[in-house]
Amino acid sequence: MKDLIRTGILGVVSLGVVFLSFSAYGPPAAQAATGISAPIPLVSPRTPADPAFTAWVKSFRKEALAAGVKAPVYDRAMSGLNPDPDVIAADRNQPEFSKPVWGYLESALSDKRVSNGQAMLRSHEKALARIEKAYGVDRRVVVAIWGLESAYGEFTGSLHVLRSLATLGYDGRREAFAKSQLIAALKIIQAGDITPERMMGSWAGAMGQTQFIPTTYLIHAVDFDGDGRRDIWNSANDALASTAHLLSRSGWKTGKGWGYEVRLPSGFDYAQADRSNRRSIAQWRAMGVRMADGGALPARDDAQSAAILLPSGHRGPAFLVLPNFKAILAYNNSTSYALAVGLLSQRFVGRGEIASDWPRDERPLKRSEREALQRALTNAGYDTKGVDGIVGYNTRQAIRRYQKAHGLPADGHPNERLLRKLNSR
Repeated sequence: MKDLIRTGILGVVSLGVVFLSFSAYGPPAAQAATGISAPIPLVSPRTPADPAFTAWVKSFRKEALAAGVKAPVYDRAMSGLNPDPDVIAADRNQPEFSKPVWGYLESALSDKRVSNGQAMLRSHEKALARIEKAYGVDRRVVVAIWGLESAYGEFTGSLHVLRSLATLGYDGRREAFAKSQLIAALKIIQAGDITPERMMGSWAGAMGQTQFIPTTYLIHAVDFDGDGRRDIWNSANDALASTAHLLSRSGWKTGKGWGYEVRLPSGFDYAQADRSNRRSIAQWRAMGVRMADGGALPARDDAQSAAILLPSGHRGPAFLVLPNFKAILAYNNSTSYALAVGLLSQRFVGRGEIASDWPRDERPLKRSEREALQRALTNAGYDTKGVDGIVGYNTRQAIRRYQKAHGLPADGHPNERLLRKLNSR
């Protein structure tokens, strides 16, 4: 869920460029039984025993027990484990899928995803009404997350979570993350919510119909169907309610929207378009910001704070995003993901179309090019505070400073044209 390397649609997203990682899923896990009755060796027959890994499992036992995992649970759940080479390969060789935001949204908002979501809203109407009443979160937003994370429960992950996390912990590159998630996974098993062989998910440990990582599960998963277990794998009610609980705890405002497409006034200072620059709707209205169709911003939202989002820079659509958009970002800190959730939730009821055109002549920068852009900016005196290929706040601010100094719209948007200009110095 909140881990940056996830199955399904995930994102490290940077101003219109979406970096996607897709994993092959198997069929959803079968119905789980509670309790642990015997050691369960999650061993691949084609992977020989690894003495070093066995020693790691033995040494990690002390750490797990100190964290509250009971010895019988650890011994039975971790018995017979061996490392999964596919997990190590996935971690070290993640392909870089660079899509412009409009390409990502076209996939996320496909006709099939919309129609399937509408069907789910109908078939789960009573449960969703109860969930909406309990947590105050728009049911359509919850279903949109369900659709993006697992195609409404169809693809929930085909790997054993314990084995994947133990492999990552043993391998060492993601050791701290893997250890914390492995301990959380063992506590989930200890609570009786799922058995080790039924705890299926992604190679990075995201689980269930709405793809929670174990630590997030421990905090936010709920037993909404009342069977005594929090089962996000097989119970749609538990998965959807858990998602609503997470959004509620992340600041979701009941009865409010996530935002809307807007039209910016002529001469607008694009440096104002940053998620850190929040103003009231009334203030944005006074600055000349209007709805995409030219109408006035809704007065009902005047008291809400909002920020301008330019997912593809000043040449593309502009959105005014409200606090509920920030709550979606707590689920996945990707502006394009949050935008997809919001728009998909609207598509279910015949809205959510984008009026403005995307700059389809732009090509997203590859990671090596983003690193080159950061180096060039820093060398030119606009420090990006590091070279990592991720266009975050510091890099956007460096781009804005450069753009202002050279008479360009200061939207902080990285593109090939900007890189060429810097390289021509």
